[in-house]
Amino acid sequence: IVPYVARDDEDTFKILIATDIHLGYLEKDAIRGNDTFTTFDEILKCAKEKQVDFILLGGDLFHENKPSRRCLYSCISLLRKYCMGDTPILFDVLSDQAVNFSTSKFPWVNYQDENINISIPVFSVHGNHDDPTGADGLCALDILSSAGLINHFGRSQSVERIEISPVLLQKGKTKLALYGIGSIPDERLYRMFVNNQVTMLRPKEDQDLWFNLFTIHQNRSKHGATNYIPEQFLDDFLNLVVWGHEHECLIEPRRNEQQLFYVTQPGSSVATSLSPGEAAKKHIGLLRIKGRKMNMEKIPLNTVRQFFIQDLVLAEHPDLFSPDMPKVNQKVEAFCQEKVEAMLEEAERERIGCPLTPEKPLIRLRVDYSGGFEAFNATRFSQRFVEQVANPKDVIHFIRQKEYKAKVEEDNVDFGQLMSQSTTEGLRVEDLVKEYFKTAEKTMQLSLLTEQGMGKAVQEFVDKEEKDAIEELIRYQLEKTQRHLQQRGVMTEEEIDQEVRRVVRHSCVCVQAFKRAKAHRLERDDLPDDLDLSDGSDFTMDIDEDSTPAPPPRGRGRGSRGGRGRGQTTARRGRGGFLCKI
Repeated sequence: IVPYVARDDEDTFKILIATDIHLGYLEKDAIRGNDTFTTFDEILKCAKEKQVDFILLGGDLFHENKPSRRCLYSCISLLRKYCMGDTPILFDVLSDQAVNFSTSKFPWVNYQDENINISIPVFSVHGNHDDPTGADGLCALDILSSAGLINHFGRSQSVERIEISPVLLQKGKTKLALYGIGSIPDERLYRMFVNNQVTMLRPKEDQDLWFNLFTIHQNRSKHGATNYIPEQFLDDFLNLVVWGHEHECLIEPRRNEQQLFYVTQPGSSVATSLSPGEAAKKHIGLLRIKGRKMNMEKIPLNTVRQFFIQDLVLAEHPDLFSPDMPKVNQKVEAFCQEKVEAMLEEAERERIGCPLTPEKPLIRLRVDYSGGFEAFNATRFSQRFVEQVANPKDVIHFIRQKEYKAKVEEDNVDFGQLMSQSTTEGLRVEDLVKEYFKTAEKTMQLSLLTEQGMGKAVQEFVDKEEKDAIEELIRYQLEKTQRHLQQRGVMTEEEIDQEVRRVVRHSCVCVQAFKRAKAHRLERDDLPDDLDLSDGSDFTMDIDEDSTPAPPPRGRGRGSRGGRGRGQTTARRGRGGFLCKI
């Protein structure tokens, strides 16, 4: 694979690439409520003006798992405005589409549907924000797919093995194998890669003639031992990897010298956290592929709200102020005001000649007040700029990184302060739970539950509105531990403590507890008895050989997924029998 000088002809694929659009983020905010929809309009308009063959989205089209009616309405309106029409599609689909789109009731690419006219097909994997949930395993992308507006691909239903079957496309003499995998919890996918449970299928014929493009939505940066996906896990026959989920724009393809493929990270089109990675200029990419050559054109987004961030360490300015200085707080506050005003002036200069850029920028000043300094009133300070910035409530953010470790050792844990420090930096719910118990380890140590289990339960409660998730996790773990102790016949407190630790040590998050929570919700909603509660959950139970099996869920019996005939359709488009395992 080599870059080439872009020329548009009958053999060149033109693909608009974007990830992490997060439609609906802060849609109720008086200033920033329309930001995501305005930028999505710009992205689709660019695709139409550039006359691309199709649009490739790398996940998180929506910010919420259950987008509002306004959000869905705006998304559907924009897709209909720009992606429907009589413009002919100049490429063919060669693969078995009943396999590529097996979870859809309309298992074929949307532009081949005789009932609708599509001028720009959109292919998308789901992200961690808009992932499939619930008893039916549906997500917002499935609604758009059923309406014929996008092609949702890269979805895996198995929790034991993943086979990635590419969408095989051909334009003129150029052959493109489009691989994709929707968001899966990083720990689970990491484990599956290590255990060789992820397989990529390849065309049987002319394998060296295909350009292999892979779309993934996972952590690229290392957040823990297994809480990311190393690039080295991916197959070396790939040519280009489009990496979603990471919001920093690194769209220029970078070569992985070990696997010899290129990686592009388009980043998000909206800043969803006031962190340094979001401050980079936002871009989308126009990818041209001819044969096995590619060219990536960076296209800046003009409607994205400006974002400026600076770090200020007070201890590094001893010539200006010290903790013992009289009225030091007033001097620090005045210095911070100068910094914010300088960023506002820079934003004004950059905005000259860019009428599409929103008037009010995002401004963040992070102040490290370690070394004996005191924080002043951040809310009162921010209100000085209420008419100038888009985030008047949190212009300034105080941190004490150098003293934080010492605070962890204290007996009293300030969960409110921990939350304010963590959530503002964009941590996930399960990360917050893990950080809390790490902080509270000496005084509030978990005995029957694991941090992973509690984090997953809180995530189910917050993100997916499973109100019984935490209660059922505690009840299930308690029942399992009681059965284990009765089976062992332990008597002394020392033996009980030892066996409890043994049970907890061999426990992962149990899907059975979350099935119970779903069952309670479905009973309240009065849904049919034959509904399958299994949603392909990505957590399993690892019980040692002496433990008793988990009990069945309470209430109604459930059949297996196999009897539902999902995806078993006689409609087959493209050529079957075209792939083989590697």
